[in-house]
Amino acid sequence: MLHGIICVFVGLGIIFYIYMTWHFDYWKKRHIPSPAPRFLLGNLPGAVIQKRHMSYDIDDIYKEYKSQHGFVGIINMRQPHILVIDPLLVKQVLISEFHSFADNSFAHFTDKKTDPIFGRNPFILKGKEWEEKRAEITPAFTTSRIQTMNPVIEHVCKRMTKYLQYKIQQRPDGFEAKELAAKYTTDVMSSCVFGLDGGSFTGGKAIIREMGKILFTPNWRIFAYFVVAQVFPYLPKVYKLAFVPKVVEQFFVEIMKDAVAFRRQTNVDRFDYLHYLLELQEKKNLNDLDMVAHAITFFIDGFETSSVAISYTLYQLGRNKRVQDKLRKEIRDTLAKHSELSYDVVAEMPYLNQIFIEALRLHPPFSVFCKTCTETSEFRLSPGEFRRVDKGMQILIPTYSLHRDPEYYDQPDKFMPERFNPEHGGVKAYRDKGVFFPFGDGPRICLGEKFAMAQVKAAIVAIVKSFEISVNAKTKTPLALDAKQYISYPIGGLWLDFKTL
Repeated sequence: MLHGIICVFVGLGIIFYIYMTWHFDYWKKRHIPSPAPRFLLGNLPGAVIQKRHMSYDIDDIYKEYKSQHGFVGIINMRQPHILVIDPLLVKQVLISEFHSFADNSFAHFTDKKTDPIFGRNPFILKGKEWEEKRAEITPAFTTSRIQTMNPVIEHVCKRMTKYLQYKIQQRPDGFEAKELAAKYTTDVMSSCVFGLDGGSFTGGKAIIREMGKILFTPNWRIFAYFVVAQVFPYLPKVYKLAFVPKVVEQFFVEIMKDAVAFRRQTNVDRFDYLHYLLELQEKKNLNDLDMVAHAITFFIDGFETSSVAISYTLYQLGRNKRVQDKLRKEIRDTLAKHSELSYDVVAEMPYLNQIFIEALRLHPPFSVFCKTCTETSEFRLSPGEFRRVDKGMQILIPTYSLHRDPEYYDQPDKFMPERFNPEHGGVKAYRDKGVFFPFGDGPRICLGEKFAMAQVKAAIVAIVKSFEISVNAKTKTPLALDAKQYISYPIGGLWLDFKTL
């Protein structure tokens, strides 16, 4: 009896081993270089055991093969993926052959039936449906629209400044940068999207802030789902996952209904994002879920990624007094010429822009972009040598690695805003090379890029103008990315000190 049970378990173990290693020679058969994968972990152990951020695993492979090939094959647990190395292939995937790589890899994990909110997000949508939804909301992100929302941003900046001044008097042991920045972005987005006061700087818990936290807090169910989906790739075809919890969905549905009812009753003449959604609803006959999906799309674009960008920018300013002083001088010189720092004035501050761009280079919110091959294509492996890329193949684009490659950036680990000086070609020179894309690139570039830059820059100006920034001792250096976070952020957070000027 015992012998039989042992034999069954041994047999099952052998079958499982064969199944898990079935694709380990996948790339060898196709004459494509690939590092040796490990049983259960593949080439990206950080994605499985979460002890080391996946971007470091990818960076190791990138550095090993960079001088030899344009791309390499890797195994994620047991699934074959392609890791792009050559920036020309980055441009091929994101721009020149976009039609062959049109979908994001997350697109097949959920749908509108399973997740009525996130399933309607343009980040998830595919094909014609993506084109239609993107076309619907693109006009909301024009420069003129963003300009009309600038008074809201400036109002929140003043509240943030007063909040910091009050808290400094209480002699706190530092401020966690992301928590401070998230309060700011919560209030900006609450006002622009729902016409509501987020209340993040008035004390107590801001309910919208709490719901935002739930949206971006790592969830064991989601992690487990992705792990199982790597082992059993057909899982998403039989079981989709809801990324937005029901409590969050219901909350935003209700506040959207209330916001729409209040705006229509009061006839407030305010050209914010809610105003645009109301116009769109009349034109397209949008239902409640479509309205909420659009609202959360804007909320997501302007909330978490922007707060992370603000945090890293403030951190780098705290570490680099010379840069901080130079920026403060630019702000003061600009104020001497203009009565106020309007959207147009802030947008034209060259050194501020260089600082923000350099912070994004060093600390892109997403360390890797994942695309799906939607039409069979070809990648250049080496000069004169090409390999076929099959439909359905997952393509990984290593943002973190390309942004820190010494071939493209002098002293890549050093914070040097001057590298983006317009006299040297500015950011365009690096984008044209395919080595700078924190917001993505091509037709699926982040729609909220312009708005994100506007609210981030306004926050940086408000803080640098009024406070001297330094890094608090609670910040763990050197920074190490937290493997359990969706968006790239360091273990222990970024702690800063502020001194009133």
